[in-house]
Amino acid sequence: MSKPRPAAEMGALALLGRIFAEHGARHKLAYLAAAALMAAGGCATAYSAWLLKPILNHMVEGEAFKELRFLSWSIAGLFTLRGIATFGAQVLLARAGTKIVAEVQNRLFSHLLRQDMQFFHDRHSSEFMTRLAIAANGIRDAIQVSTLSISRDALTAAGLVAVMVVHDPMLAGIALLTLPVAALTLGRLIIKIRKYARRSIDGSTKIIEIMQEAVFGARIVKSFNLEPVMSARMAGAVREVERATNRMAIGSAISNPVSDVLAGFAIGAVIFYGSWRITIHGADVGSFISFLGALLLAYEPCKRLARLNLDIQNALIHVRMIYDILDRPAPEAAHENKPKLEVGAGRIDFEQARFSYRAGEPVLDGLDFTAKPNATTALVGPSGGGKSTIVSLIQRFYNAESGRILIDGQDIAGVELHSLRDRIAFVSQDVFLFRGTIRDNIALGKTGAGEDEIIAAAVKAHAHDFITGFANGYDTQVGELGAQLSGGQRQRIAIARAILKDAPIILLDEPTAALDSESEREVQKALDDLRVGRTTLVVAHRLQTIVNADLICVIENGRAVEYGAHADLIAREGTYRNFFAAQFGEAAPALRAPAGAP
Repeated sequence: MSKPRPAAEMGALALLGRIFAEHGARHKLAYLAAAALMAAGGCATAYSAWLLKPILNHMVEGEAFKELRFLSWSIAGLFTLRGIATFGAQVLLARAGTKIVAEVQNRLFSHLLRQDMQFFHDRHSSEFMTRLAIAANGIRDAIQVSTLSISRDALTAAGLVAVMVVHDPMLAGIALLTLPVAALTLGRLIIKIRKYARRSIDGSTKIIEIMQEAVFGARIVKSFNLEPVMSARMAGAVREVERATNRMAIGSAISNPVSDVLAGFAIGAVIFYGSWRITIHGADVGSFISFLGALLLAYEPCKRLARLNLDIQNALIHVRMIYDILDRPAPEAAHENKPKLEVGAGRIDFEQARFSYRAGEPVLDGLDFTAKPNATTALVGPSGGGKSTIVSLIQRFYNAESGRILIDGQDIAGVELHSLRDRIAFVSQDVFLFRGTIRDNIALGKTGAGEDEIIAAAVKAHAHDFITGFANGYDTQVGELGAQLSGGQRQRIAIARAILKDAPIILLDEPTAALDSESEREVQKALDDLRVGRTTLVVAHRLQTIVNADLICVIENGRAVEYGAHADLIAREGTYRNFFAAQFGEAAPALRAPAGAP
């Protein structure tokens, strides 16, 4: 199956075709039914104008009252039909449109989840919110505007023009002379309005971004008295949106007086010429009134058709924002055609691994090291040396540029991604808790976990006691990002989640770095239970927490420069000893690990 051309390279018609093929086709029955109803309403409108001729002519015939009464009821019936058809079409369009928006939002969100970490690092989360909450409506709007224009406005206008042509071709030609002028004038507005529409969207994204930062960084904002700074930023973003929206409104509003002026000239010319023909040449009054009624009824649908390109272009701005994401490849495909990872002992090997976040700035430069099964391997070294990157590469948040990363001899680049991550439990110093209860957050470690399993995991994580100390126990709400809990409590809930997962490989990225001494002791006890019988890789800056690790690997400038147990590394008097002495002074060799350390 050929891959569709990126939306950024497609013209308006091609992009509309793609929208109808990918989204409209799924709801074609609803749209066809709505189009049929709108067409029926349009025919009713045109026929109503046609009936004005016999109605007016019969008014001056004394013996035609019976037929006039029938015509009166016919007009009432036609407008009733139009009302019912309009109602049915609007309901069908609303339901189909709502489904399309929901489908687009689900598709966009699923596609976002399959992007790699680099994709998210290059963008602000407010950009995704704008696309998900606002831009998804563009696909629905483009389909509905097109459907309404074809089935309602175009057919209604065509029927009314047909009535006009049948009654008086000359008058019809005079009336239609203004259409090219209207199309040319409105076409020039489109370019300007598109520019300001994009500015408005970008400004709305900026508003969401500032709001997020003000909420998530509320402590810093208040501590540094940054309220005036944040208010000024918000005022600037709001002002930009206001200006862009006002200019869009002016551009869109210009279309109304242009249409009105041109329509006024057309109607005035028709009335002047028609009255002259009636007065001088004795033309049929009923035909003229029917023609004039058709012309007046055609004004609104013709006006909407003149704005059609403008409305579609506005919708396509949002559509392109959606396809900008959907057209990107999904590096973390949902169903990879690769074998599942089979973990036995759980040995991890790095062989000449290289990786860079930015071209020409290697973070790992030919890294070789091994994390042995059923043992704790600690990664230490200066900041920026690549320790956290190693943890990310094992989980394939990023892919190594060269070299290999093996688990029990299997190159992780060649295994199914879900199976890889399913065999790894990860605990970071930056604990992320989802909005919900403590129970909900622990249960995320294992789909379908029962109450007993959740409590058992909390007990092993030394979290059960403080959880049951809350009035609502496991039903306690953690708040946004776990704000209702202390750092040590959040960390132990994260460890309980990892324990519940029961994975053979444990990755710990400075899990106690941000904790006070008392919290660190409690968390360290929980980590002791988590590591039993598993391959554990721990990143640490505070060396007193890892002196009893089975193996310590010193990472510097993307390479493993030393490897061994704490006592052996101290005895070598190399990089590790210097690094240790920098933290604890020359008494470093005599230092012993605190209780509960690895």
